[in-house]
Amino acid sequence: MTNKNIPLAEYLRPKTLEHYIGQTHLVGVGAILRNIIEGGQIHSMILWGPPGVGKTTLAGLFAQKQERDFFTLSAVNSGVKEVREVIEKAQKQLSFSGKSPILFIDEIHRFSKSQQDSLLNAVEKGIVILIGATTENPSFEVIAPLLSRCQLYVLKSLTQEELLLLLQQAIQSDYFEGKKINLSETDALINISGGDARKLLGALEIVINSVNDTEVTITNELVKTKIQQRILIYDKQGENHYDIISAFIKSLRGSDPNAAVYWLARMIESGEDLLFIARRMIILASEDIGNANPTALVMAVNCFDAVNKIGYPESRIILSQTAIYLASSPKSNASYLAIEDALKLVQLTGNLPVPLHLRNAPTKMMKDIDYGKGYEYAHHYENSFVNLEFMPDQLSHRKIYEPGKNVRENEIRNYLKRCWNDKYNY
Repeated sequence: MTNKNIPLAEYLRPKTLEHYIGQTHLVGVGAILRNIIEGGQIHSMILWGPPGVGKTTLAGLFAQKQERDFFTLSAVNSGVKEVREVIEKAQKQLSFSGKSPILFIDEIHRFSKSQQDSLLNAVEKGIVILIGATTENPSFEVIAPLLSRCQLYVLKSLTQEELLLLLQQAIQSDYFEGKKINLSETDALINISGGDARKLLGALEIVINSVNDTEVTITNELVKTKIQQRILIYDKQGENHYDIISAFIKSLRGSDPNAAVYWLARMIESGEDLLFIARRMIILASEDIGNANPTALVMAVNCFDAVNKIGYPESRIILSQTAIYLASSPKSNASYLAIEDALKLVQLTGNLPVPLHLRNAPTKMMKDIDYGKGYEYAHHYENSFVNLEFMPDQLSHRKIYEPGKNVRENEIRNYLKRCWNDKYNY
């Protein structure tokens, strides 16, 4: 009898290449990974592709066909300690069998730098064959020394034809024994999947199990109704992904730490890339806080660095601390408005010449034609200020930066007024 405690996607996980759907450029007849799986020389590799396209299954097929021991780690709940323990076990297995075990790391992009560093020696010496799975660009998320020791293979989203084949495979299996299933319409299921086999099969399982009748006709309307009732879909590449990060950023900008931490938790719980969240907070620290609280940028940059080094789950605390700090900071978009205004001004006025007194004069010839003539060194003057024109002649007295209306930038405004009088008379 079918074990209904196993999710459909796991129940249908291919045990052989003949049942594997998709990635024909890698596992089709004569393709490189097929040749390796069937007995070729295996090497460490990174499998880069969207969720639910067969990365984990491929790693399992490597181990099964080549009769290698198989260890798995998840970047979500493994630290350096767990990595070292697995490597010790792998070394013992290597001594016993003579074959390097496969170490499969899911979501390797979520490993911190120290966690990735701990793999280098074992990969270099062949103690383990590393197979890392990632949904993020390895060039940004995997350290260069580790990436250089691995071959990169890119997996593609499943096509509509491949997804339909998977649906047929599911309803023809004995998983839903006792039920007659008719696939009348499939558009809604295909759209929900986004090319993700696991999401497709999960949605199909929910819909079928929600109907008590022994005969189930799958329609688009039935799928939409049942899915909306039962699951919250968070697609890292889709609309909800952008909606939730938008809500998070707007909560930070709107100075609401409660909402900011709530949306942060939604992203963390849904498996969002933590470095993506940290990067967005760096941008906000300059765009929406700026010189109203310059420490905000320092906090955000340190947060990114700490998350990268520490990894999950501890990094959730650092993200929370930083989000609360940014949300609770005074706000100013003056720096953002200033650079936007300056860029428009450059586009409008073109390459205006640099005034002679501001030009570099490294040679006697340049000095003879007045390069640098008239420039005064500010630190030679009281309060390290000298009244010179630093803009091109055509833009003299053109104001670009307007200090925000907050305590810190009011100090900046007053300082500029004292220095420049009418030129910075805001």
